[in-house]
Amino acid sequence: MTPKPRLSFWQIWNMSFGFLGIQFGFALQGGFMSRIFQTLGAEKDSLPLLWIAAPLTGLLVQPVIGYFSDRTWHPWLGRRRPYFLAGAILSSIALVFMPHSPTLWVAAGLLWVLDASINISMEPFRALVADKLPESQRSYGFVLQTLIIGIGTWLASNLPWLVARLGVPNEAGPGVVPPSVKIAFAIGAFVFLASILITVLTTREYPPEDSEGFRATRDAQGGLVGEIVHHVVHMPTQMRRLGVVQFFSWLAFFAMWSMATPGLTEHVFKAPAPDPAAFDMAVPAQAAAFQSANAAFQDAADLVGSYMGYYGLSSMLVALLLSLYAARLPLNRRAVHAGSLVLGGLGFLSMWFVPQPAWLILSFALVGVAWASILSMPYALLSSHVPADRMGIYMGIFNMFIVIPQIVAATLLGPALRGFFGNQPIFALVISGASLLLAALSLLRVQEHGASAEPAPFSSQVH
Repeated sequence: MTPKPRLSFWQIWNMSFGFLGIQFGFALQGGFMSRIFQTLGAEKDSLPLLWIAAPLTGLLVQPVIGYFSDRTWHPWLGRRRPYFLAGAILSSIALVFMPHSPTLWVAAGLLWVLDASINISMEPFRALVADKLPESQRSYGFVLQTLIIGIGTWLASNLPWLVARLGVPNEAGPGVVPPSVKIAFAIGAFVFLASILITVLTTREYPPEDSEGFRATRDAQGGLVGEIVHHVVHMPTQMRRLGVVQFFSWLAFFAMWSMATPGLTEHVFKAPAPDPAAFDMAVPAQAAAFQSANAAFQDAADLVGSYMGYYGLSSMLVALLLSLYAARLPLNRRAVHAGSLVLGGLGFLSMWFVPQPAWLILSFALVGVAWASILSMPYALLSSHVPADRMGIYMGIFNMFIVIPQIVAATLLGPALRGFFGNQPIFALVISGASLLLAALSLLRVQEHGASAEPAPFSSQVH
């Protein structure tokens, strides 16, 4: 196999830039879907189950997209970029229509479409890093992706708050999503498509070294389901061990995405979502009381989203530091990941007893340290353990360890909160903290090889 050339900073930046848009989609979904669901009348303990569309979609889509992207070669778009573009178009459409959902079931259905579309774009991005970069630059490449993801998380999480500060109304009638959220989602749709286009237009992929052999191998493969099952059964030991770490890591973040809004608006801000059925709108005093309670909830939800943005900002700074370090020196990825998960777990646990809302900035900043590591270190630890010609399908299968814990949380978190925690959603975040600590403990079984031994140059020149 011909050695892959080392790439410059800007080449890696451009090939990863589409993640800015992907993260706009994920951050708007993660920060504001529960707010949309609650505005449309969802009970707080039903929120995790409403979110189940997202992980179920990922469970089906990611290995399938990985399978087909391994077998794709377009003379201009290459192997992975056709999927970037298709997913971006579908995601942008879903983002525009999501906050205009007239009913709860429409919003849940659009979440399904949105998450499927984001996964179509996201999974091949992970494979692209392994496709394009030599082993010595992979940690650097995944960390640089995380830097871009952090920027997207922080910007998108603050969009509704910023739009409201610019004078767009942040309140609406019962069952209607505020205009500030609608405009924020429309901006997110534009950023998603534009950033993906930058990657598509500035990045070229390596064609198969043996075109005839590539076609013969592609055509000789068995069926889709059979091959996925084969690779699941015969996955590398490193993938299985990292899968346990991923399980606890992503269970924690799913609990945050689905329950942070009700948990923090209720426990920290003392402004839970009002139930329209508890107010007689025909009585002026009752209608005014509802509007007051709803305004308090919407303002608190804006601040929850804004504070959540600090985990994106923190992850961006951590990724920047890691990229500067990995550009020059070998990185002990297992140690970095374990320490980051512990800090993130402490951040989640601190949310239960913060003395005032502003302290959530520190809590989410600690969570961001874990987020930066989760988005880079597991993939760097895995990439040298899977064959290059099956990178797409293995990355898709590995991402199943992301969606399975989310399905578990979606089905069990609501009943657990009702049965053991008095239906107080703040305890979902306590569960998140404990889960990250278990993820850190699980890393003891993961191997750390000297895979990132040669430092990657932090320069604008091709080497």
